[in-house]
Amino acid sequence: MSGMKKLKHETELVKGAILAGMKYGEDRGAVVFEPTDSASEKILFIYRLLVHDKLIQPLPEDQVSQQTMRHKLAIWYSKQLPPDHPLLK
Repeated sequence: MSGMKKLKHETELVKGAILAGMKYGEDRGAVVFEPTDSASEKILFIYRLLVHDKLIQPLPEDQVSQQTMRHKLAIWYSKQLPPDHPLLK
């Protein structure tokens, strides 16, 4: 986790990122999520999809973990929020 600064509202941002990522994947026709899919499965799929679509920079493969993917998705989501959004304060 060296060099990765945890975001202040990372947990909430990750939740938002999962919802936004699911919507993105479904709108794109890439996936249909099942209610039984775990958060970690969703995170992995959304991370891979966003990397594939060049919306986020891939992590080095040896650094891919739930923690690093969550962080990446939180940053991706935070960039879509308006600057005065409460989660960015």
